[in-house]
Amino acid sequence: MSDKIQPQHLERRAMVYMRQSTLRQVYEHPESTSRQYALKQRAIELGWSADRIDVIDEDLGQSATSAQWRTGFQRLADDVAHGRVGAIFALEVSRLARCSADWYRLLDLCGLADVILADEHSVYTPRDSNDRLLLGLKGTMSEAEQMWMRLRLHGGKLSKARRGELFFHAPGGYEWDEAACRFRLDPDEHVQRALRLVFERFRLDGSAYAVMRYFADRGLKMPARSIATGELRWGPPRHGTILRILHNPTYAGAYVFGRHEERLALVNGQPRRRVTRLAQEAWKTCLRDRHPAYIPWEEFMANQRKLHDNRTHQTSPDQHGAAREGQALLQGLALCGKCGHRMVTNYQGTLRRAYYRCRTPITHTGGRHVCCTVSARVIDEAVSRLFLEATQPPDIEIGLAVVREAERQSDEVNRQWKLRLERARYEARLAERRYKAVDPDNRVVARTLEHEWNEKLREVEALDRERQEMFRREKVNITDEDSRRILSLTKDLSQVWNAPSTTHAERKNLLRMLVQQVTLSPIEVPARMTRVQLLWKTGVVSDFTVPRHSKPMAVVTPPEAIELIKMLVADQKPDRVIADELNRRGLRTGRSARWSAMSVRWIRWRHDLRRPSLPSPSARQPDRRADGLYSIHGIAARFHVTEHAVRYWVAKGWLKSVEGGGLGRTLWFKLDRATTKRLNEAKARGYGPRPRRHSQTSMQEENQYA
Repeated sequence: MSDKIQPQHLERRAMVYMRQSTLRQVYEHPESTSRQYALKQRAIELGWSADRIDVIDEDLGQSATSAQWRTGFQRLADDVAHGRVGAIFALEVSRLARCSADWYRLLDLCGLADVILADEHSVYTPRDSNDRLLLGLKGTMSEAEQMWMRLRLHGGKLSKARRGELFFHAPGGYEWDEAACRFRLDPDEHVQRALRLVFERFRLDGSAYAVMRYFADRGLKMPARSIATGELRWGPPRHGTILRILHNPTYAGAYVFGRHEERLALVNGQPRRRVTRLAQEAWKTCLRDRHPAYIPWEEFMANQRKLHDNRTHQTSPDQHGAAREGQALLQGLALCGKCGHRMVTNYQGTLRRAYYRCRTPITHTGGRHVCCTVSARVIDEAVSRLFLEATQPPDIEIGLAVVREAERQSDEVNRQWKLRLERARYEARLAERRYKAVDPDNRVVARTLEHEWNEKLREVEALDRERQEMFRREKVNITDEDSRRILSLTKDLSQVWNAPSTTHAERKNLLRMLVQQVTLSPIEVPARMTRVQLLWKTGVVSDFTVPRHSKPMAVVTPPEAIELIKMLVADQKPDRVIADELNRRGLRTGRSARWSAMSVRWIRWRHDLRRPSLPSPSARQPDRRADGLYSIHGIAARFHVTEHAVRYWVAKGWLKSVEGGGLGRTLWFKLDRATTKRLNEAKARGYGPRPRRHSQTSMQEENQYA
């Protein structure tokens, strides 16, 4: 027994500490594990009884770079600090710690508590200066050894990555080709089409949220492969998944290594590992055109710029942010004319009125206030009119191209659903083959396989119903009438702009195609106005002013809307027709809402707008005109019925007018052979207005007086 082991050491417990860096090492290097367990026998040889020896093996598979996640090491240090340990046995110093801070902290505790350290060959006393120096050198060498090993391994990985041959898990839509040492496209057609649709929708919609909404509204799923098993799974679209796809340069055909870096940082006073995304200039390896691509590299770079501009917290005036669903048309485009900062959009009140506000703090009369705030409604209407005036209707070729693009998008959604149904039917057929392959008498297995087959069949039926419901709700299939309608809309952008189906985000995207930014400057003299300076993409600036109303005047109906209502009322137009015309011209009510027959009726009552009464006819119209057309009186005389019966035939559609109708206009009818025969049959069968039904009491009274 070593002379460094004293009786007070033997009175306390001996701790055998075991550790290997990874679970793979535990599996592939069992001899190292056996040698560490054998340290218990060495402790017995040095004088400890078997019942006073504890083995700490819970850190097997844990790295020694830090003691934070090693519960076994923490328990060991706690027992040492409380004086319960007399000796620590380890295969070598590196088993205890590869971090100098953890190592010297343990040495300090062992020195204070008079704990010895032992390995396979020697016994050390931390209280002895020579032993402490030797242990310190061993700890430093252990930490340096880990650094050297890491540098060698990382250098080998980096060298292989520079050739594009280093394997890492392929993203969805790719597989790793072992023979060629590069990625190849996933052979699953459904996976490829789903990923191509993601990039196509981002190219059209311009934001990851819009892509997610497109997939969700049409019931489409996103593919993902499990890293552990490689199993393909389909799930609902998620914003984070779509962002990872858009940010991944692998889909542009580039082999990239070193896009992320793991760093140790302090979080609430505790060290935490964080993975940070590196800038493109800091990537370790980037080999373009290394494998088949879903999009070209230029489109990938354009997507990165678009995603950067879509960020909510803009740091540059050139960042507009993604077009959102709010009604403020200039969201992300408005700049303050007083200080030059980006203006934000606010919605206030129960009606959610939109305002453009510059939040730059200024000092005025001893207090701090925001720079300026202007109402959005009047400005948006003026910008909309200017935008529609500036756009020219496209020619017939562009209109046909729009129709073809709509049909292509419809076909792509159809194709996605067909592939999804095809996959579900394949799984049902596979379950059927499994059921038929089993012995029918083996009911224990047959019942389970039969249940799985029925479940797959129910999934196919449910998926087919979901597809039909989605096609009915979203109207995916485009008919010939839809194509003609789309072609007519391409000739009049104002119809598309003012259509109820056009969302606010779509209007903003249309505006951003031509407009770079809009500067708003409040003016107080000679009148309250807002100066609007609109910068087009071509560099031309449109400068105009709009009135800036106070809050009580903010809900006033636009004068041009009232004038149009007066003109249409004078032309005897009904309220519904007037409302449709106001909406077609892009006019809104004082509360920025679309017009309805009720709102038109309110304006007529508020401004006392009455339709002029038509003069009553001076003489009764003839029964038959010179051209052979009959009036209602003529039809009644011709068939010997009442005028009320003739009006009943008109209401039923048996008699149709060829001229007249409306306020103060006489109906005229043409009697041909088919119409005459139809009316004679109706008269013979007694088709006419039903007589009024008397109540039972009235009938009794009639019988009483009869």
